[in-house]
Amino acid sequence: MARILITSALPYINGVKHLGNLAGSMLPADVYARFNRAMGHDVLFICATDEHGTPAELAAIEAGQTTAQYCDEQHEIQKRVGQGFALSFDWFGRSSREPNRKLTQHFANVLEDNGLIDERTSKQVYSVDDKRFLPDRYVEGTCPNCGYEKARGDQCDNCGTLLDPVDLINPYSSVSGSRNVEIRDTRHLYLLQSKLQEEVRAFVDKRADSWPNLTTSIAYKWLDEGLIDRSITRDLSWGVPVTRNGAPRPGFESKVFYVWFDAPIEYIGSTVEWSEATGGNWESWWRTDKGADDVTYVEFMGKDNVAFHTVSFPVTILGSKEPWKLVDKLKAFNWLNWYGGKFSTSQKRGVFMDQALELLPGDYWRWYLIANSPESSDTAFTWEAFKACINSDLNDVLGNFVNRITKYTAAKFDGKVPDGGEPGEHEAWMANELATRLPALISYYEAMEFRKAAAETRAIWAAGNEYITKAAPWTAYKTSVDQAAVGIRTGLNLVALFGIIAQPIVPETAKKILDALGIPEDRRSLNPDKLGQGGYPALLDALPRGKSIEVPPQLFTKIEDAQVAEWSAKFGGG
Repeated sequence: MARILITSALPYINGVKHLGNLAGSMLPADVYARFNRAMGHDVLFICATDEHGTPAELAAIEAGQTTAQYCDEQHEIQKRVGQGFALSFDWFGRSSREPNRKLTQHFANVLEDNGLIDERTSKQVYSVDDKRFLPDRYVEGTCPNCGYEKARGDQCDNCGTLLDPVDLINPYSSVSGSRNVEIRDTRHLYLLQSKLQEEVRAFVDKRADSWPNLTTSIAYKWLDEGLIDRSITRDLSWGVPVTRNGAPRPGFESKVFYVWFDAPIEYIGSTVEWSEATGGNWESWWRTDKGADDVTYVEFMGKDNVAFHTVSFPVTILGSKEPWKLVDKLKAFNWLNWYGGKFSTSQKRGVFMDQALELLPGDYWRWYLIANSPESSDTAFTWEAFKACINSDLNDVLGNFVNRITKYTAAKFDGKVPDGGEPGEHEAWMANELATRLPALISYYEAMEFRKAAAETRAIWAAGNEYITKAAPWTAYKTSVDQAAVGIRTGLNLVALFGIIAQPIVPETAKKILDALGIPEDRRSLNPDKLGQGGYPALLDALPRGKSIEVPPQLFTKIEDAQVAEWSAKFGGG
């Protein structure tokens, strides 16, 4: 039994996330967690809302709330939406809670003790009308790289270039819109990343073979360009207070730590929250001197977060010189776009997670987003492709198979797994299919190749449909009940297997199937070692003969053209 620590990129607090955010971090992390639990491994799946930084303050101002009130409300909303998608976090924490505050201040202290933090004077945009220094995202202007006129002070959303607010052309305050701004001196703490250039490269080199190309290419790009020293404090009131050895740092009373310094630390902080709530041992997952040396740590995130997790956060961990667990595998994703363009709330482009759940149950979205995961390149969501995928894969291939077999069992075999008859060539063909496809499915999950895992899952479902066409038990019933019994018995065992392999991607549907067949929780494993005697042919005769089964409720409903037209008009696209 392996110990696997899984973290997803933290969803930011300023509103419900869109389907692209779900597809690029939280959902694949959940699928991977569910797969490993089904394999019998010890899994700890941690996430949290990322609550500090400028956007939280701006969103609170717009909502007419204090930042604390706004974050309280939004955390509960995001937690509820995550539950709607059956995201199986072991803990969903908050970066504004005490564990993260203490840990962030601790790391800052030890980094300074190790000569890796320096207090420097820097140039910063000051708004005369707002009477305050403006942190990165409080400043907007024209990008000096591509000319985009609404670039943020930290990064241009158009070209992706990382920026300093003083580099913007025609800067203005995003709080008030005032262009009455000046460049003034201010004091901030700088993390001396440049001192750990070679140590971070060695860390990346050691893991590069197990990371996807997208991850390694971004990490090496930053390393090849040379790590720069970065400010880790901001002129804000909402965030982790800047302290030194437990006391407020003189001159920094109105500053907080930069959100990108404290947010990754919340992975540890959220695990501390979990331990306080459950009695678990957080140190055994995060401290290599406390048992975490046997943990495999896996991170999931979109490509825009990769540099911070392959370079910046490792600088914090390595620079502390303390025995903290470092990430082993980092799965990065490209963008899920909306008809080739970006999701946009203001332009009513795209579906956000809460809206999606109002249209259809979570499993519909989970299947489509994993089956079309943006792993090797950006992908585009379209209503037309969504409809085709759901109707074919879920309704026709899985749903209809389960419905036909269980209803026929109820009608012709008194709702019981039939006895009689002996397996023949069709059953041997199906066993051979499973002998090839099930190991392939497991290997795809282990490699975190989610599109391939979904495709292999569908292929197994499709093979079951092909089997039942070959066996044709409804035709055989007219001349040989025993022959029909073999087909239906095999079909029922396939229904059970289909439910088991569906668990990582469509867990609520899988539960309906397995509950209807009365499959005990301890018999829902994906681990091939649990097959017992007889190997793959035994899977086709695993249900006790004479066992009563139920017909599950209708699993899926086809999406109609009228719905696509309605949704396209409401959300854009088409």
